[in-house]
Amino acid sequence: MLKKLLGIAPSQTEDGAFTPSRLALKLATSAKTDYDGGAYSNSYRGGKARVLVVLTEERNMMMANGKKFSTGNHPVEMALPMLHLISAGFELDLVTPTGAPAVIEQWAMPSDDSAVTKLFSEYDDALKKPNSLVDLVNNSLKDDSPYVGIFIPGGHGAMLGLPENPHLGKLLRWAHKKDLHIITLCHGPGTLMSAKDGSKFIFSGYKIAVFPDSVDKQTPLIGYLPGRMTVELGAQLKELGLNIINKKADDTCQVDRNLITGASPYASNKLGRLAAETLLKVVHYKMSSTG
Repeated sequence: MLKKLLGIAPSQTEDGAFTPSRLALKLATSAKTDYDGGAYSNSYRGGKARVLVVLTEERNMMMANGKKFSTGNHPVEMALPMLHLISAGFELDLVTPTGAPAVIEQWAMPSDDSAVTKLFSEYDDALKKPNSLVDLVNNSLKDDSPYVGIFIPGGHGAMLGLPENPHLGKLLRWAHKKDLHIITLCHGPGTLMSAKDGSKFIFSGYKIAVFPDSVDKQTPLIGYLPGRMTVELGAQLKELGLNIINKKADDTCQVDRNLITGASPYASNKLGRLAAETLLKVVHYKMSSTG
């Protein structure tokens, strides 16, 4: 009762899961984002280069106390990089593991941000009926693939099913071999674990930004999570040989070879611009090299 009076009690949903408390929503979400408009004077106009967006189709994350957290793809972490990539001239293809609808953390939606709400409206059909990652991996990983990058948004939902998904692992290993850029942020870097192949891990030794374990441990105190998580994402990534450069949930971004990562939702705009500028350099270089 006291937690409810103080606004730190998570809210229960119809399916028994919990969304963040009033205080947590006030502290961690906003009705508007810092999206800067994404104007690019050298935007791509070739019409062929595409970016694959890999989304989770799972919603509920079990906490150590048995309560479920209602999660999914974080709308800001998803939308702002997508807006930058679109503004830079890239076409986007959306996939989920089986082709089931993508799940969005609606409680984190910046409802007064017209750029974000317009994007979700325009991609409504694609989110409800995305392509299947299984089908894509089985049929589209070819030398003449149009993809120049893979984008995996964050949200705790990125930790559900994707880190151990064999098809995502195959996609990431293929992308790494083809030197495609892989872009992810917040809890999204957890999906890199899918690329482990026996004792080999292609991202071992890479520097990344990721949401800190220390912050995940604190969030139940304000009712963001309904309990402590069962895993420590950062610790798992360190065990695989990744080097985490940030200690705060801030706008830190990191580029290491073909991997572009961001620390938290606050990095969404910065990561989006960094990804767009990086991919533009790639496609313009290829265009100039081929004549």
